[in-house]
Amino acid sequence: MLELREISAGYGHAQVLRELSLSVAPGEILCLLGRNGAGKTTTMKAVMGLLPLISGSVWLDGQEISRLPPHRVPQAGLGYVPQGRRLFTGLSVAQNLEIGLRTRGSGRHVRDEVLALFPRLRERLSQRAETLSGGEQQMLAMARALCIEPKALLLDEPTEGLQPSMIDAIRQVIARLRESGVAILLVEQRVDAVLSVADRVVFIENGRNGETMSAEALRKDHSLIDRYVGI
Repeated sequence: MLELREISAGYGHAQVLRELSLSVAPGEILCLLGRNGAGKTTTMKAVMGLLPLISGSVWLDGQEISRLPPHRVPQAGLGYVPQGRRLFTGLSVAQNLEIGLRTRGSGRHVRDEVLALFPRLRERLSQRAETLSGGEQQMLAMARALCIEPKALLLDEPTEGLQPSMIDAIRQVIARLRESGVAILLVEQRVDAVLSVADRVVFIENGRNGETMSAEALRKDHSLIDRYVGI
């Protein structure tokens, strides 16, 4: 289980998160929803140790990972697909995957399992990442994160800028990861794309917890989405 226990964080003197708490169980997709500037991406960076916590703690399967240096957080089993993908664009698809495999010493069988999820990447192993389409780059970013065999996975805007067919492919992979027991924390502005796969939704407002409710309830009543996201 991934747990955020009253975390506060920010940039310099600008505090963004204020005692934010949430938990994601194995095999669950929790969506973090809020307006632009509410603190969604800041939450992801704080969980990964890329922003120091002012207070609070982050736990993964009973281990406090917020005490680890940032490079050790993925080694603990936390995968991250940041907004904008952040690939090694000058390296090949295979080399990007190799970096993921080395993080936790994953074997070649893991690469084979990941490529089974993204068969298009198998056809492009020798291509440089910068030559891939936007959708293929997103697939590679996810595949690289999965090469660490994550216990939990953070996805920040995974469908941003993608065409509908790619969005559907990404959504199917996310659903399969849930079935395999991965805990998934998902940030996504496309509410329609989120509600079809999420189990629960937690709203964030000005860096603080808003309401938490089932995705099923939101599919029936969009009034809370209007309140917190302004759609």
